[in-house]
Amino acid sequence: QVQLVESGGGLVQAGGSLRLSCAASGTISSINAMGWYRQAPWKQRELVAAITSGGSTNYADSVKGRFTISRDNAKNTVYLQMNSLKPEDTAVYYCNAEITVYYTKRSYWGQGTQVTVSS
Repeated sequence: QVQLVESGGGLVQAGGSLRLSCAASGTISSINAMGWYRQAPWKQRELVAAITSGGSTNYADSVKGRFTISRDNAKNTVYLQMNSLKPEDTAVYYCNAEITVYYTKRSYWGQGTQVTVSS
């Protein structure tokens, strides 16, 4: 059974920083893309940043230059460094990973971690 466990959310003032972590555990054959999504109240879930197994990244326009995604393949962990946070970054942040278990690949989600940015 595969689990994604997130940590690092919290309350921060505008202009501050937070670092989110997401560790995958269980019977894992390989992990392909990993990413972070967020969902604010009354809004759809949106992609924040993603990273391939080879390290290629892409970001939402709203976070470019402020957020950095990275991963440690040896630890099956993905990180999101968030700098210059704005109140509009307030949301529940979800980790996502494409994981192959034996010969079956599917998408897994973490439980979500709350990020609140005060003005």
